[in-house]
This record gives sequence, C-alpha cells and structure tokens, in this order.
Amino acid sequence: MSKVSDILAQRRSEWGEWYANSKLVGVALGSLAILLGATLLQVSFGAYPLTLAEAWHTVFDADVLLSLTAWRAFLLGGGIPEWFTRQQLIVWNIRLPRILVGVLVGANLAVSGAIFQVVTRNELASPYVLGISDGAGLVVLVTLTFMSSYLPLLPLLAAIGGTIAFLVVYVIAWKNGTSPVRLVLAGVVVGTVFSSVQRALFFFIDDLSVVMSAQTWLSGSLLGTDWGQVRIALPFTVLSMALALAVTRELDVLLLGEETASSLGMNVEKIRFAVAGIAILSTAAAIAVAGLVGFVGLIVPHMVRNIVGSDSKRLLVGCLFLGPALLVGADVGARLALSPIQLPVGIITGLVGGPYFLYLMRKKKDLGSV
Repeated sequence: MSKVSDILAQRRSEWGEWYANSKLVGVALGSLAILLGATLLQVSFGAYPLTLAEAWHTVFDADVLLSLTAWRAFLLGGGIPEWFTRQQLIVWNIRLPRILVGVLVGANLAVSGAIFQVVTRNELASPYVLGISDGAGLVVLVTLTFMSSYLPLLPLLAAIGGTIAFLVVYVIAWKNGTSPVRLVLAGVVVGTVFSSVQRALFFFIDDLSVVMSAQTWLSGSLLGTDWGQVRIALPFTVLSMALALAVTRELDVLLLGEETASSLGMNVEKIRFAVAGIAILSTAAAIAVAGLVGFVGLIVPHMVRNIVGSDSKRLLVGCLFLGPALLVGADVGARLALSPIQLPVGIITGLVGGPYFLYLMRKKKDLGSV
C-alpha cells in the first residue's frame, strides 16, 4: 500500500506541475497576443496613419529585421541606413522604440515587484509602496535638472537612490525583525519624504521647459522615448532579469520564513539584501527611462500569482510576459483615449491599478502576507 500511495502522490505532484506550467504557457501566449495587438495599434495611429496590414508588414519587414546595419544604428547609435523608406523610418525610428521601452519598463517593474513581495513576504510590497521608486526618482530628477552630463549613468544613479531608500525603510521597520505592516508603513513615510523633496526642487528650476519635462517624468510617461532610452535600459534590464531568474531557489526558501530558511543553512539577511539589490537595479532601469509609473509592480505579481501559484520561477517568468503586455496596452490607451492629447501612461496604470487593488482588498481577508 505504501508503494501505491507513493506512486499516487508522485503522479499528483507531476500532474500539479504540468497544470501549473500549462497555466504559465497560457499567461505567456495571452500576454504576447495583447502585446502584438497593442503594438499594431500603436504603430498604426499618428500623424502618418497606417492600416493594420501596412503596420504588420512594416513591423515584420525582413529587410529591417535581418539588417545588421539597421540594428547597429538602433542599438549602438549612429545614422539610420539611407535605404529606409519614409514608412520604415516612422515605424522603426519613432514608434517602435516607444513600444520597446514599454516592454523593458513593464518587465522591470513587474519582476521587481514580485521580488520585493517575496523578500518581505508581503503582498502589499512594491517599488512604489516601499519608497524605492521615490528614492530613485529623486536622484533621477536631480540629475535631469542639475547634472545633465551624467545622463548615461542614470540607471546606476537611480539604483543608488533606490538602495538608500530601501535601507532607510528597512532600518525604520526593524524592531527585532520586520513585519509586513511595519515595512509598508515605513515605505509610505520614506516615500512621502522623498516625494516632498522632489516637489520642493521645482522651486529652484527657472526653465519652464525643464519644469514641464520633469512634471511629465514624475507622472510616468513614454512620450518622446526613442532608441536612446532603449540603449540606456536594455543592458541593465538583461542583467537584472538574468540575476533574478538565477536566484529563484533562494526566493522559494525565503518564502518559507526566516526560521526555516536559517535552519536550512541560509544567511537570510545577506541573501535578502542581495536579492533586493537585483530588484532595485531593475526598478532603477525602468525609472530612468519612463519616470514614476505606479501600480505595475504591485498588481502584476498578484495577477500572475493568482494564475500560476507562488513558485518563484513561474512567478517571475509570468511577470516577464504580463508586465510588458499591461504597460504597452496602457500606453496605447494613454495615447488614444483623448487623441490628439497624449496622457502619461502612469495615469492609466493608476486608473486600472487602483480599482484592482481595492478589489483585492475586498476579496482577500489575509491580504498583506505571501
């Protein structure tokens, strides 16, 4: 009987694993479908309108996709090839970079939010709620306003600001350990302070154009992004995503709680700060190119977790797909909702994320712990 029970338990485990993986595939395919539809809409509309067929043909034009000269210009800078048609130039040099920045920002915010929720064992944690976005944002705003020569180092500078904010939050929340409530309250306090300093900086800016661009950036926007922003965010995104997927086993152990993780030989505090550093770098890469886009890092991990479960590897992979789909879809809404006026994408994510978060609060009695 024991052998039969073991076989049945193994089969149930294999079935559960297969079922969870199939759900992850569903999330990935659904996200890709949303992303493709949003891309075609984003490419089609504008001062130079295209039909969906023309948009599809231009986006998947083999002459561009397989051209090393074109990709060298896109990713390394330099002149666009002279053989580009007007349609190719508009799609590939103006409209597609905005979509690619949205993909990078969505992936970064979603993955960093998932990591912070695991590290703190708190479903309310996110780069925004923990004050990390405001800390990174303050450094970025200072750089944009007073130290424009350091723009190539923007993600690193933002990471420094986010790290300082996270350390301050952790120190405030620490009292013989931390708790989900104390971390969230400390994050709200630190975020409020950094946000107040950001607003105070506006009194020292004389150039109205700088004020307007900074205000747009604080709202979270993809307006005006180009291949330069892709080049800034891409290397840091690849690095942080690779590191995040490399520490999924550590994340699973952290989910078991500090006592259990310590009993398994893990140095909890060292691992926690190392993993948090990955999430801070990921957040910084997003903030440096798109500003303070709220709620993505909070709600996307919830959505993915509700579908695929709490396994860290599936959670992060799901966030890698759903985060870009949500943000690019929101950016399409931001661009077309009041056309020709273009709203910052942060407004749309706030309008979507706020009601969803209230729905979670009403639905879940134990909201606050993973």
